[in-house]
Amino acid sequence: MNATTEPVPAAPANGKRRKIMILIASVFLVLGLLWLLYWVLVLSKREDTDDAYVNGNKIILSSQVAGTVIAVLTDDTQPVRAGQVLVRLDPTDAATALSRAGNALAQAVREVRQQKSMADNYDSVVATRKLELARAATDLQKREPLLADQAISGEELRHAKEAIEIGKAALNQAVRQAAGAHALVDGMPIAENPAVLGAKDAYRDAWIAAQRNAIVAPVAGYVAERGVQLGQRITPGQPLLTVIPLSDLWVDANFKEVQLRHLRLGQPAEIRSDLYGSSFIFHGEVEGMAAGTGAAFSLLPAQNASGNWIKVTQRVPVRIHISPENLAKHPLRVGLSVTATVDTSSQSGAVLAAEPDNRAPETTAIYTQDLDKANAQADALILRNLGTDQ
Repeated sequence: MNATTEPVPAAPANGKRRKIMILIASVFLVLGLLWLLYWVLVLSKREDTDDAYVNGNKIILSSQVAGTVIAVLTDDTQPVRAGQVLVRLDPTDAATALSRAGNALAQAVREVRQQKSMADNYDSVVATRKLELARAATDLQKREPLLADQAISGEELRHAKEAIEIGKAALNQAVRQAAGAHALVDGMPIAENPAVLGAKDAYRDAWIAAQRNAIVAPVAGYVAERGVQLGQRITPGQPLLTVIPLSDLWVDANFKEVQLRHLRLGQPAEIRSDLYGSSFIFHGEVEGMAAGTGAAFSLLPAQNASGNWIKVTQRVPVRIHISPENLAKHPLRVGLSVTATVDTSSQSGAVLAAEPDNRAPETTAIYTQDLDKANAQADALILRNLGTDQ
């Protein structure tokens, strides 16, 4: 008699595998949901690019006067202060020209003083001629009754009348001479006479030219691209060296045109530099956007209407201002590559600035001081030559 064998059930093993697969699928589903949430809440509100570089002002210094270099007081990589003398030129020619201009100004003041004295002298002549005419009129008045008594001759009376005519002509001449003399000096003090002011302008130009033999730094920064050498004969406008203020830098981030849709002015940005890596993150904000793509401003812009055309995604430079506090702690250099990430959560800002910004991005008072000092020196020279005619 054959005994029947019952089959071994395999259901528990298949059920365990099913549970594991469900667990794995659940984990991937949860990770996918988390990633979707992260993209919706975070990544979709950011735009980033690694096509970004640090930029800054490159202040190219040149001489305002011609001359020969006698001293170079700085070199590449050296820090400089605003107003610091960097290059000196031979002062001989400028000193000679300044001396001539000073002498011309002193002479102009003295000549105006002389003209003023001559005008006063002509006033005295006018007074004298009036007295002479009055005396001639009195003499004629006395002689006219004597002619009837035949106490004087007719010729003597005629001479008396001629004396009056001569006196009138002399008075008229003196009045005209006085008016001509006063026309040069009346209505203003000596220091404001046009002749003196013209000589003062020439002296001021010569004084400023003499001071400009010292080439100074307009702002604080670091020296780069020094090309000036001792003994070199330079001309006005010739580049000598460059000063770069590292305390005021920005990032030119080149975003693709498809990334510009959500970019707005004032949006916060994070900057990661290859110099510091992830150890420090710079903070800034979107300051402006270029008016065209990089290709449009290139030396040889694309001519898409000629030849074969291939669509290429363009990039637009976006300026991101870097916090000065961050730059003070972690200095950057012009040209360094960075990664820029802009937080586009807020869309309240404008795409482009609607009104011009009247604030000057850069100012210096270094050169205006020359004019104030030149005026002070010219006024002192005028005062020394005024004497008592003030």
